[in-house]
Amino acid sequence: MIQSSVMIARRFNISDMVIGITIVALGTSAPELFVSLKAIFAGSADISISNVVGSNIANIALVLGLVAIIFPIKVKKKGVWIDWAVMMVASLLLYLFSWNNNELNIWEGITFLILLVAYMLWLIYDTRSNSDVESKKDATSDEATLKQMPLILITGIFVASVVGLYYGSGWLVDGARNIAVSFDISERVVGITVIAFGTSVPELVTSLIAAFKKNTDISIGNIIGSNIFNIFAILGVTASVKKLNINVAFLDKDYLWMIAIAFLLFLFLLPLRKGVISRWKGVMFVVVYVVYIYFLF
Repeated sequence: MIQSSVMIARRFNISDMVIGITIVALGTSAPELFVSLKAIFAGSADISISNVVGSNIANIALVLGLVAIIFPIKVKKKGVWIDWAVMMVASLLLYLFSWNNNELNIWEGITFLILLVAYMLWLIYDTRSNSDVESKKDATSDEATLKQMPLILITGIFVASVVGLYYGSGWLVDGARNIAVSFDISERVVGITVIAFGTSVPELVTSLIAAFKKNTDISIGNIIGSNIFNIFAILGVTASVKKLNINVAFLDKDYLWMIAIAFLLFLFLLPLRKGVISRWKGVMFVVVYVVYIYFLF
């Protein structure tokens, strides 16, 4: 879906910068979006919330931890603290909004979407001075291959991919509900573990590939950006479509874990301009994730 949408954008001369900030960023969050929408219309609000919260926890504690164990991550981006601050604001707003009668209503969802647009506009402004040379080099091989394909065929691939995500998310939600019933555990727990890990695979793959290419700084941006999109975009769209009832367990436990792990990331990034997430820090992240899953069950 991402590859075909990027090629469609290029056909209309949309810059790589805008493509990366919008299409690719939203594309890697597409699984979470489809699963959350499917879950809420299936009457499983717990899966909608746990899918996002669980993904945000797994992205930092598991994905970033595994990447750091393979290759220590050096902080090169000067503005990483701004991205982290936006992620923390998003997490705290989610916590605050959820206290409103234990629900996320339409207006709160719209607020998330407005903040998402503001964040994306800031990203475009912030990256305008950066060169797109490297991204264009990376895209050359794909572009050479796909440019030979007719636009209608590329569009067909995009539509087929979206349809695949639509049905795949439905099967994932149904399967998760059946697991919950079979093992007599809550949909919240299944959502935070099975579904959250499944929908975090794009972030895991992207971060691991970046690590193997020695572009470890991309891993941090990918993870933080994904967590911001998960709250502002996924829950923003979902709550705007239909009110989300919040299980009190999220407020008492999962939200606090999500915020605490995000703060731990900040400590591990210090000093922000020359910080390193070393292997022992990666191990610490993974240990924290294992402890969280242990207490979850």
